[in-house]
Amino acid sequence: MESARPHPRGRAGRLMLAAALVAAGGTAVVTAATTAAPARAATVLNDSEVTANLWQWNWPSVSAACTDHLGPAGYGAVQVAPPQESVSLPSSPDGVHPWYEVYQPVSYKLDSRFGNRQQFAAMVAACHAAGVRVYVDAVVNHMAGTNNPAGTRGYAGTEFSGYSYPAVPYGSGDFHRPGDNCPTGGGISDWNNEAQVTSCELLSLSDLYTEKDAVRTRIAAYLNDLIGLGVDGFRVDAVKHVRKDDFAAILGKLDDTLAEGRRPYVAQEIFDGASNPALQARAFTGNGDVLDFAYAKGIRSAFQGSVAALANVANWNLDAPSANVFAMVTNHDLERDGVVLSYKNGTDYVLANYFALAYPHGKPSVYDSFTWSNRNQSPPHDGTGRVTDTVCGAAWTCLSRTTGIKGMVGWANAARPVRTVSDFTTVTSNVIGFHRGDRAWIGINDSGSATTATFATGLADGRYCDVISGVATATGCTGGTVTVSGGRATVTVPANDAVAIHVGARPGTNPSPTASPTTSPTGNPTDRVATTFTVAATPAAGQDVYVVGSVPELGSWSPANAVRLAAQGDGSYRATVDLPRSSTVEYKFVKMTTGGAVTWESGANRTLTTPAAGTYAVTERFRGDTVTSTVAATFAVTATTVYGQNVFVVGNVPALGGWNPGAAVPLSPATYPVWRATVALPPDTAVEYKYVKKNPDGSVTWESGANRTFTTPAGGTRTATDTWR
Repeated sequence: MESARPHPRGRAGRLMLAAALVAAGGTAVVTAATTAAPARAATVLNDSEVTANLWQWNWPSVSAACTDHLGPAGYGAVQVAPPQESVSLPSSPDGVHPWYEVYQPVSYKLDSRFGNRQQFAAMVAACHAAGVRVYVDAVVNHMAGTNNPAGTRGYAGTEFSGYSYPAVPYGSGDFHRPGDNCPTGGGISDWNNEAQVTSCELLSLSDLYTEKDAVRTRIAAYLNDLIGLGVDGFRVDAVKHVRKDDFAAILGKLDDTLAEGRRPYVAQEIFDGASNPALQARAFTGNGDVLDFAYAKGIRSAFQGSVAALANVANWNLDAPSANVFAMVTNHDLERDGVVLSYKNGTDYVLANYFALAYPHGKPSVYDSFTWSNRNQSPPHDGTGRVTDTVCGAAWTCLSRTTGIKGMVGWANAARPVRTVSDFTTVTSNVIGFHRGDRAWIGINDSGSATTATFATGLADGRYCDVISGVATATGCTGGTVTVSGGRATVTVPANDAVAIHVGARPGTNPSPTASPTTSPTGNPTDRVATTFTVAATPAAGQDVYVVGSVPELGSWSPANAVRLAAQGDGSYRATVDLPRSSTVEYKFVKMTTGGAVTWESGANRTLTTPAAGTYAVTERFRGDTVTSTVAATFAVTATTVYGQNVFVVGNVPALGGWNPGAAVPLSPATYPVWRATVALPPDTAVEYKYVKKNPDGSVTWESGANRTFTTPAGGTRTATDTWR
């Protein structure tokens, strides 16, 4: 399976994509040099982890949402409902065309209550044109129910029976059968029994015999058909009911995506509640990300109790580590059971979504669906059951396109490089604030009264636009503003609302002549690029580190007007400055005492050219400082093994074997299941790596997914804490 090895082609592809992103206004990324590779598709998609889940929207409505809202707001993906033909239930004990119809496939034809094949393909193309990936809700564990009324057909008119689906085709031998290869009379009686859960019928749905390669091949053919139409990934339904090795075999048959030439993204639905470790979500991360049900339930508890509890998310008993999670506030199953928040919870629901977009746990999603008064209610539809166009308002919830949520998508994108929370402040039990490094800050007030408090923001001094109440424009902010001074801001957070700022949303003009030099003195935000300077330096006692350069924003070569860089605690110093777009800038780093004594770094002026839009970053070392010879990098991975297996780390630098498994670094099992080793790595170096298992027969098993990455600091130590994928 290609994705189980390091991706030299993928690394080259990322370099070409980075160049394309700069041209299109994306984030410029500096990566290690690599061998050139043939160019792939020209599609440039948003560099964002945020997904809009437009559950049960029809294809024309999803197309319009991508074009008009999701793409411009910076969403990275849209999740859509199952597109295959499903049963049509014009009359059932649960009403007319209940929503769960779509989880009962009768064929793999792309003709459903959401539209036909041509409309689906047009939707994918429209979303890609807007920069948005498309993730499909894939139903692969089962087909339709065995107890549907005689004569029930699919939306394309397909006939079927309990264990016969000629349109695929599937026959009797392609299913787990009660009393045969299912150890019960049909249903699951013990939800902690792995054999029952993976081979018996869930809710009387005919369970596919995924141990058979012929069944896997048909499932993979359906998913590859979707990939061939441009689909970028899958939210896979009921994966707990498929054996892990069976699902891995299906994934191994899938093609790379067309738009980006990489493995399709996978988010697995593993319903929580099992006490058997083999059936808990974290046991499935070797095949992809998992939905975090525990996180959604914990968020509900906090917003219906005390949001101060959100300070302890890191200690919650969550479904899987953050790196392996597709995060959510709600979904279609849970919201109807009242165990998570839903649109019916009003401002609690909105604030919870702001929090989920701000907090660095998993890949966040925003859920939009139709309103409902009973748990089985159908989305709005015509006389044939086909879903009608989305009209936001009484019948449909459209949180994803509100000003505050769009603003928080931009916030999440700006904060993404920083995966930790700093200065979590509890003003009262229901008023909190925190920031993500020097990138973004948010304050949340889940109480009935406005609250004013002073917060550490981590941001450079100057004025920022509140992205909850408005946007940055050519002349200022359409909503509120926040002034940061000395890294702190006194903010009034309205009742049942939030205030949020980030480096990419600055007002169009300098509010006062005394503003920090990091605030643009002339500025139209559309003509500015938020540029982050990071330098490793060892200032003497009494010295601070600055950047100074050829443009007014960098002091026009006057050290007195240079931009001070904030210490990051790892030997590096950082600040973000709005620079003119598409401009060549010369600069240098200096050290300066409070008395004005300046030490310039050695060498020629440094230069950079800002992109046309988006953000930019440079990471350097102060020239003339003594270089620390190595960084002590500790690798710690949680990985279960069988007798005779051992775990190693291998990567792109010589100290990690240069991608040669024979030269990989062995990890110690002394704290099993955590395997650990410390390796001397060069400072200020972009490192790519993966974990491998060496088997008793000498063969090597690579973990799945993309290469892991980090950049070593200027000196000291670096720890990578991971879970085997």
